[in-house]
Amino acid sequence: MLAVASKPSVAGSCPSRPLPLESGEFMHSREFLRRYERLPQVKKAELIEGVVYMGSPVSVRHSKPDALIQGWLVAYASRHPETEAHTNATVILDAENTVQPDALLRRLPEHGGLTRVNEDGYLAGPPELIVEAYCRNGVREYLVWLVAEARLEWFCMEDDDYRPQLPDAQGVLHSRVFPGLRLPVAPLLAGDTAKVLDALTQSR
Repeated sequence: MLAVASKPSVAGSCPSRPLPLESGEFMHSREFLRRYERLPQVKKAELIEGVVYMGSPVSVRHSKPDALIQGWLVAYASRHPETEAHTNATVILDAENTVQPDALLRRLPEHGGLTRVNEDGYLAGPPELIVEAYCRNGVREYLVWLVAEARLEWFCMEDDDYRPQLPDAQGVLHSRVFPGLRLPVAPLLAGDTAKVLDALTQSR
């Protein structure tokens, strides 16, 4: 995040200290970002339904699956120039939700995408696909990888509700938003990066 310099202190007064962010606090997205930008030591924080959630240390058990999903989305975006993949990007969904998902794939605005980069350099609006659970705010698809349970859930918006996607006969999940975005479940859970990426080169 960007660090914002504090105002010069008046003679005889103490320099102003940025207000902290603490889990459980209630605030507006604007105030959340104002504090976040002044706390460069904080690497991950989110505002969900107006409540602050602070990130916790990341173990190898989480970071390895994270890297595989990110590589999968980057590989897809490299073949589809109308899309863009991001990792840990701050996304302003609305006045009470500013999130930082592990990964996301968005369609660029000039190709009908719903997100834009605002004047402060943050994404604003709902990405078409995110990896983590944000079940509102116009996100059309989201994935949740339950590492401890060796299970992947892919949900799609249908009739204003999220419904789970089922793999096809070959055990592959397909995006309804991004043509050709395929995810073979068994290789993913096994950590087989080559097979996960190979699925992107196959026809639907």
